[in-house]
Amino acid sequence: MAKAPEKAVDPAKQIIDLLKGTKETIVTAESCTGGMIATALTDIPGSSAAFYGGYVTYANTAKSRMIHVQARLIRDYGAVSNQVARAMADGARNTAHVDYAVAVTGIAGPDGGSEKKPIGLVYVAVSSELATVVIEHNFGDIGREEIRKASVRAALELVVQVLTSDED
Repeated sequence: MAKAPEKAVDPAKQIIDLLKGTKETIVTAESCTGGMIATALTDIPGSSAAFYGGYVTYANTAKSRMIHVQARLIRDYGAVSNQVARAMADGARNTAHVDYAVAVTGIAGPDGGSEKKPIGLVYVAVSSELATVVIEHNFGDIGREEIRKASVRAALELVVQVLTSDED
């Protein structure tokens, strides 16, 4: 008898369950996703045991004022860069005094892209006490909403990877 395919585990639920199990917490720092990662996490019942809160740092000045991203990083590398994503994740984790932070910065379009930084370019970062991981994604010009949804999925999946690799 063929085994029925397992239902895909919701990464947001997996994050909340893992963090509740270790009594750890996470914060979000979002730019192009505008709070969608925080929404995905708080959609999970019982998430208050693991979700600290979130920063929506859409404007460059918000990145600097709210989570202490150095203005020179934004000036030198641009808001959509590996360096700023890393600084957003580290800044959010340190500002909130939590165990983990996930950050996203990118170009969702329909405007704002360039040859060097096209629409669909997104950086996702996860910060922990051990390290900060940054992944670059280029989702392509698939539409603003689809880029934002893909960014949320990528962010949640990276958090799961970091949380489960810490178990090893």
